[in-house]
Amino acid sequence: MSRKYGVLALFLVVSVGGGLLIGSQTQTAGWYRSLRKPAFTPPDLAFPIAWTILYVLIGFAGWRVWRSRNRPALAAWAGQLALNFAWTPVFFVAHAILPALAVILTLLGTIFGFLATTASRDRAAFWSFVPYALWVAYATLLNASIWWLN
Repeated sequence: MSRKYGVLALFLVVSVGGGLLIGSQTQTAGWYRSLRKPAFTPPDLAFPIAWTILYVLIGFAGWRVWRSRNRPALAAWAGQLALNFAWTPVFFVAHAILPALAVILTLLGTIFGFLATTASRDRAAFWSFVPYALWVAYATLLNASIWWLN
């Protein structure tokens, strides 16, 4: 396997593996189920399916910007991943709904920053992040609604 595909595998392990690790270490059953949630809350099964697909796209996009040496995009990629991984323990472990909203709003801004730095330089990386941006925008609305209702 060539070096470039080895680096792709590394990006996928970091994004998918990190997401799976954080997800597996987080208990969501009791506290989350007790919260009042808006009518547009997806079923529990939607989350692992959506996030697995998104983490693959996130890893692919990170690899693309690494290959193109787009340093601003790579910095945004790393920042968004750190914020992404931080949101789950803030929300589900600390039960800190409002601070989690601050994290996810910052995450959404960082995703938009990534999109801005890749829009003209790397269309594949850009389009790989569009579903992620949409999902995080939806998740932000969900987080805000849960905060409001509780």
